[in-house]
Amino acid sequence: MTPNGERSVVALVPAAGRGERLGMSTPKAFVELGGKTLLARAVDGLLASGCVDRVVVIVPAELTAAAAALLPAGVEVVIGGAERTDSVRAGLTAAGDAEFVLVHDAARALTPPQLIESVVRSLRGGRGAVIPALPVVDTVKVVDESGAVTGTPDRAALRAVQTPQGFAAELLRRAYRSESVATDDAALVELAGETVHTVPGDPMAFKITTPLDLALANALVEAGQETSRDVDAVGRGGAA
Repeated sequence: MTPNGERSVVALVPAAGRGERLGMSTPKAFVELGGKTLLARAVDGLLASGCVDRVVVIVPAELTAAAAALLPAGVEVVIGGAERTDSVRAGLTAAGDAEFVLVHDAARALTPPQLIESVVRSLRGGRGAVIPALPVVDTVKVVDESGAVTGTPDRAALRAVQTPQGFAAELLRRAYRSESVATDDAALVELAGETVHTVPGDPMAFKITTPLDLALANALVEAGQETSRDVDAVGRGGAA
């Protein structure tokens, strides 16, 4: 519980990705974007939202000092595990008695604070699991192992999922106690039988994964055009 009586929100930022698809030797979260690392920018956005009480960054043991040196005072840095799920579990332990937990990708470094606030507002409004999502603009095909198309789902019902993904803390803890395997935290919660709700995503929350993504992010930062409108113009979305 916070001093003003609200239930506390802790943001977890797993930051152990190698960044191989970026073509960098530096771990992805420590790649610079406009003179500041992706990790630092992601944390800045969480703090700027005004609705996150604590931020916990989870990194490999050898990067704890480097992470602490580039982050604002008060941001907690803990050691993660070999897999992302291990890192989130370590973050959940550090979150203590938080009522709500956000799990946010360091690679979504330009996520607007307003999107973060929207997720938290929905949690405080009674939702147990909330994720930002954008309509899919491309036609999507289902293919078999040989690459042959086996179906074309109706894209009207499809969404590209972003972060932060927000949860009632106990719900996420329960999902992580299972042996289920999933590609994101929301999917784990779904497998636990819980309903996951969406809020409108934001094109600026795109995931910086490839050299093209990084070039786009750098261009936006250098031009001082870090708004949804600018990214929308080039049709960017993003999956979790």
